[in-house]
Amino acid sequence: MESSARSCDIAIVGAGPAGLAAAIALRQTGHDALCIGPAPQAGTPDRRTTALLSGSVAFLNSLGLWQTLKASAAPLRTLRLIDRTGRLFRAPDMAFNAAEIGQDAFGYNIPNHTLITALMEHLAEGHVRTAEVRAVDVCDKSVKLSLEGGPTLRARLVVGADGRNSLCRDAAGIATRGWTYEQTAVVGNFRHSRAHQGACTELHFAAGPFTVVPLPGDWSSLVWVERPAEASRLMSLSAEAYAEAIARRLEGVLGNIAEVGARAAFPLSGLMARGLARNRVALIGEAAHVIPPIGAQGLNLGFRDVADLRRAVEGASDPGAPDVLARYERARRGDILARTLAADLLNRTLISTFLPLQLARGVGLAGLAMIPPLRRMAMRQGMSAP
Repeated sequence: MESSARSCDIAIVGAGPAGLAAAIALRQTGHDALCIGPAPQAGTPDRRTTALLSGSVAFLNSLGLWQTLKASAAPLRTLRLIDRTGRLFRAPDMAFNAAEIGQDAFGYNIPNHTLITALMEHLAEGHVRTAEVRAVDVCDKSVKLSLEGGPTLRARLVVGADGRNSLCRDAAGIATRGWTYEQTAVVGNFRHSRAHQGACTELHFAAGPFTVVPLPGDWSSLVWVERPAEASRLMSLSAEAYAEAIARRLEGVLGNIAEVGARAAFPLSGLMARGLARNRVALIGEAAHVIPPIGAQGLNLGFRDVADLRRAVEGASDPGAPDVLARYERARRGDILARTLAADLLNRTLISTFLPLQLARGVGLAGLAMIPPLRRMAMRQGMSAP
């Protein structure tokens, strides 16, 4: 081993929400865990928000973070689904209320930058290293990470939280299956004159969902999914014209649109790793799975990865041993597959022009609307804890 190399039990590559949460959670198991990632790019703040379902809220509470975050989050008490596709087989409009299953809220919506800042501050100094990982080399008993500027790091387990183009995944020899959608999400926040009362509103159009999620006060976040050309047009609009476009879509649900924040656009795609753990590397978050923004599953799924990895590693003398990695793989594979397929199917049935698929979607959503036990089961499943 190089004399200048530092060693640790676990190195987490990627300093996004999933990677930072992994560093905190894995340190709770008694292992020396270090999070490594580049500093955020100046001038490119994350405009997105995350709807943290109740399972993720409980997970963040177990990390000792939720009471800090709660003041910056808005409760999500109702979910309204409204079909505006104008198709022959339309789904019925419906509303899901957390009170139906004895809960105050399904979860909370929070700005991504607020979440990341809190996670960074919670990690003690010295447990986050701002650096780019240049190379990942897998050995029998450890993994070597070559960092920007020349230093190296050895770890018995590397957690790949480095996104859809994961260097860690490639080093472990884990293949992927990826796909794309002819859709782009335009995201941002806006202020409105009518109180949202904790209600999420998801309008379904032929090009994709138009989803409004409450933020504290008289603000809401918006994920507007469109065909790429239309998304480009929306990005080019003035603030006033964009506010008018939002108001037309919402049909007065939130009153007047008083102000819009900065926008960002993200092409939609999907990805699934063909394995989750191999050769002393475990994958979490978008290194393991990428799904469209349907049902608020993205980061919630990543936190479920972290929670199961914490359980797999707890009590292990060697956190990268084959039996530990196998435990993690078994715990996550079915959940990831089921939730990825569900999100993909919901999105494809919404944008498809194939009449049998449109009929199947309408019948399925009608069942949720009209069969109370099915509604309650779906709500509990969506909220289930990591």
